[in-house]
Amino acid sequence: MTLSKNEERILNSISVPSTDDPHRPEFPPYEPRFPATPTYKIKVPGFSNVWLKDDSINRYSGTHKDRIAWEVVVLYRNFLIAKKLGQYRGVLPKFSIISSGSAAVAIGRMLKDYGLPKLKVVVDKKISPEIYDAIRRSHCEIFVTDLSKRLFGPDEVLAMTKNKDGFDLTSNRGAITEIGNYDWMGYEILNRSPEYCFIPFGTGILYSKVLELNKLEVGYAKHDHRFHGNIDVLRRCNFMGVTTNNPNSKADKLFAHYISHRMIDDELLRFYKRSGFCGPMTGIYLIKERYLDQAMEIARAQEVICEPSGVSGLALMLQMKDSLPKNKKMLIVNTGKLKLMST
Repeated sequence: MTLSKNEERILNSISVPSTDDPHRPEFPPYEPRFPATPTYKIKVPGFSNVWLKDDSINRYSGTHKDRIAWEVVVLYRNFLIAKKLGQYRGVLPKFSIISSGSAAVAIGRMLKDYGLPKLKVVVDKKISPEIYDAIRRSHCEIFVTDLSKRLFGPDEVLAMTKNKDGFDLTSNRGAITEIGNYDWMGYEILNRSPEYCFIPFGTGILYSKVLELNKLEVGYAKHDHRFHGNIDVLRRCNFMGVTTNNPNSKADKLFAHYISHRMIDDELLRFYKRSGFCGPMTGIYLIKERYLDQAMEIARAQEVICEPSGVSGLALMLQMKDSLPKNKKMLIVNTGKLKLMST
């Protein structure tokens, strides 16, 4: 099937140099590099070897959600290729998602840059006016509901967003399973070979991806081209996921009334630890609010761009300071701070 001139233009504009070659990375699309974002040492009272993986520099949203946005663009590339080969007919589908802000803004802004359809977004009725407005101005259609009522499945999300022929990106099924889900970022983290690694846990996709990749690299002889971490260190690394069960938490991006399917659970974590794929303190931890305030103070003093959710790993490290060694290598993953204005 012949593509329209506009579809040909869009297809030609989406370049994927490789999916696993560190010398030919695919992200960020405007300046591909590996690692895509920096890691640098920061000062934390009482600790001597703390590093920050900083995804706040991402252009579209100022968060790690830019990486998911790129994967959605690549999904559209696949639709266009299928259409060109006659395997897909009709107009390009639209995607729907439930979002607290960052994912919707990142995806919407990137879709706009490539001339792709608007994103359909379900938000909670208590969303802040500032974030609502940022989403509205980011090539998105917004639908408001009460997300505290119950879990909404893919069919309901599509119905709410009037998108019966589209696809839901919220659940950990369907279209979302076809994207890379932070594999490049996962290797950027593992290649630093931390002894303790602190990762924000909202949907859990990033955290579970890091553990999955670590299992593959420390448990098997064949390694990904992107991997150059220290296997002996990573086998003992404690991966700490940080979350909250407080609906009023400052770490609002970590709270959800319902998650359709948790990417990782206690049984899988127990298997990873017993199998020697990670350290004994690996787990998902609840953060206390006062430590979020302390973490923000330390981050601001060093001009780290972040919000409480993004720097929650530092907050957990402070919360656990009495049970952590002071000279071991700590890696804090900063998932960034939502940019309310497009740049």
